[in-house]
Amino acid sequence: MNIKDVHLSGGSHVVILGAGASIASALRNPEKHGLSLPSMNDLPKVCGLDGVLNKFPENLICDNFEATYSNLVEHDPNNYYLKVMNDMIYSYFGTLELPDEPTIYDYLVMSLRDKDAIATFNWDPFLYQAWWRNYHHGSSPQMIYLHGNVAVGYNQEKHMLGRAGMYSNNESIYFEPTQLLFPVKHKDYNKDSFIRSSWQMLQDRLDKEKCNTHNVTIFGYSAPVTDVEALSMMKSAWGDIYDRNLEQLEFIDIRKEKDVINSWSEFIHTHHYDYWTSFFDSSLAQYPRRTDEAFFCHFLPITPEEAFVEPNPVPLDFKTLKEMWDWYEPLIDKERRQ
Repeated sequence: MNIKDVHLSGGSHVVILGAGASIASALRNPEKHGLSLPSMNDLPKVCGLDGVLNKFPENLICDNFEATYSNLVEHDPNNYYLKVMNDMIYSYFGTLELPDEPTIYDYLVMSLRDKDAIATFNWDPFLYQAWWRNYHHGSSPQMIYLHGNVAVGYNQEKHMLGRAGMYSNNESIYFEPTQLLFPVKHKDYNKDSFIRSSWQMLQDRLDKEKCNTHNVTIFGYSAPVTDVEALSMMKSAWGDIYDRNLEQLEFIDIRKEKDVINSWSEFIHTHHYDYWTSFFDSSLAQYPRRTDEAFFCHFLPITPEEAFVEPNPVPLDFKTLKEMWDWYEPLIDKERRQ
């Protein structure tokens, strides 16, 4: 039996993205204009912040930019150069653009359905751009932006998302650009209504009592110990690992497996995890748009055929978006017929 022939189920899949996901996407398909995608370690150099950081005491500067920013806010929260840095980062990330050919983010968006969700910590516009150019091909997953994003704006009065700095079609609603920088050591998400609502959406998705989520993929997010509040909020929603005996965690990360598992040990029930160093080995690429069906076949099979269900791996060599859409169309067509 091929996974394409399995009856569709209703369980959901949540994907959590860190900087490693965007970096992996840009390595496979470079940014359209040849720009580099920075990590938190090389962000000052890539975004040209070194001159601004020289305005602060040297002992506040760390290897990780988020930790540095926390130190700077604690030192002088009203410093003029904090806004300068924010504007420079916004300007750089706002110029980034996906190339014309399919990227990992395009595969990711197309491999999930409207019952699923993608939550990202990243500031870059790649996920939004991938969603925008693929959303009209089948149902698309819910997008959740946990730290703000240069592509996404928010209207507090209407509690609506839209393109940053733009108005709605009837020009009655303006989407204010979202805040990017938060002091990582003492983040207060409740002060920002957009971030607060985003985290509530993720917590609801992870809460066993509120959502039928069986698969969680963590792609390129290292769960840094400095990000205390983010980890605390996810753990609060996830609950006791001994109550999560039917959930499967999946990690896509270039770090050693031992280091990855140590980072997420409070979320893993015994051996219920998979570890990959490539997106294309993950369930998202091996069972696109059918990851929850594959979960039930592997862990709760009804027939021998289901227990040995075959994957339907997405090809790696699409040259155009249309080639990719055409490949997904039979899967989408079956969804329409349910």
